[in-house]
Amino acid sequence: MTHMRTVFTADRLWDGTRLIESPVVVVEDGRIAQVASAKDTAAPAGETQVFPGLTLGPAFFDVHIHGSAGHDVMEGTSDALNTIGSFLAKRGVGAYLATTVTAPMDATLKALNGLAKLIEKGAPDETTTWPIGIHFEGPFLSHAKRGVHPPDLLLPPQIETFDKMYEAAEGHVRLMTLAPELPGAVELAAHAVKKGVRISVGHSNATAAETKAVLAVGATSATHTFNAMRALDHREPGILGVVLAKDDLFAELICDGIHTEPELVQLWWKAKGIDRAILITDAMAAAGMPDGEYTLGGFAVQVANGRAMANGVLAGSVLTLERALKNFVEFTGAPVESGLKLLSANPAAMTGYSDRAGSVTAGQPANLVAVDSTGKLVHSIHAGVLV
Repeated sequence: MTHMRTVFTADRLWDGTRLIESPVVVVEDGRIAQVASAKDTAAPAGETQVFPGLTLGPAFFDVHIHGSAGHDVMEGTSDALNTIGSFLAKRGVGAYLATTVTAPMDATLKALNGLAKLIEKGAPDETTTWPIGIHFEGPFLSHAKRGVHPPDLLLPPQIETFDKMYEAAEGHVRLMTLAPELPGAVELAAHAVKKGVRISVGHSNATAAETKAVLAVGATSATHTFNAMRALDHREPGILGVVLAKDDLFAELICDGIHTEPELVQLWWKAKGIDRAILITDAMAAAGMPDGEYTLGGFAVQVANGRAMANGVLAGSVLTLERALKNFVEFTGAPVESGLKLLSANPAAMTGYSDRAGSVTAGQPANLVAVDSTGKLVHSIHAGVLV
């Protein structure tokens, strides 16, 4: 086998925990072999890529994405994942959780089985980003805050139903959105956590007390904070009050300027901070596509002027994480390396995938981004290859 070595250098590297000036990142056969500063080491031999004026960082990890480039992960086919994966790789995404949507159970099980087989098979080549796990968004969601999830297909949280889905996914589920107020939610959360599944509270009209009951059995995150959640009330903080106030809870946000106004992005950032804030897209098939009609799971969505709507309700987004980063830096004034953490190290820590994503350290897959100070993505490197 030919030994491929590439050296990447830039002004700075944010490696997942700290900034390194004048970094030297050595990549061999698609993995990071060495990370150092040019001050301490002579640049090793190999093809060198120099990114002057830019910051290198870990590739993005999207824990909440339904599709893009005209395809939905629920198709569960290699054609769908290849198209989505090639789109994501070009846009700085190095890993993602294939996110389902509430659908008929037989269709869901078929999709999960297709996804599980493909996850085990792995990516076809180094220019395609592959899912590293699955996020169940549905069917255990609240009718009151279902968003676009079809009401007739929502189900009460039942261990038996979850186990069927878990088995179809061959254990590859890593995250599940759950409405805490539903009867059986606490029991299901405890059961899922034992199997290594992270619970994210969301699509919920829960009170503060109902939310805390699910956190007490191990829920660790919140699904698209502010969206599909009981509104904040000073006498009944509700799910949102708990999500913003609890220091150890991770919280996702769709930073597209449509789902959440910039002031609320600032409030979320002040509340969750550098270690618990997670940027996601909640993107559907229309991401990266012209306006028109698309499907999410099994229902029709109309896309116009950056908004994805179904029956007058927002239906996911057409956001990309590179755009989310730029928006976040613009809305909050935070430095670009803070934004990078929200897209890489934090989702990796929340899901327990820190060995496969979220840092630029020896042994990791060589998935990197090069961004400017505004958060604009300039280069995307996947498996050591500039895509």
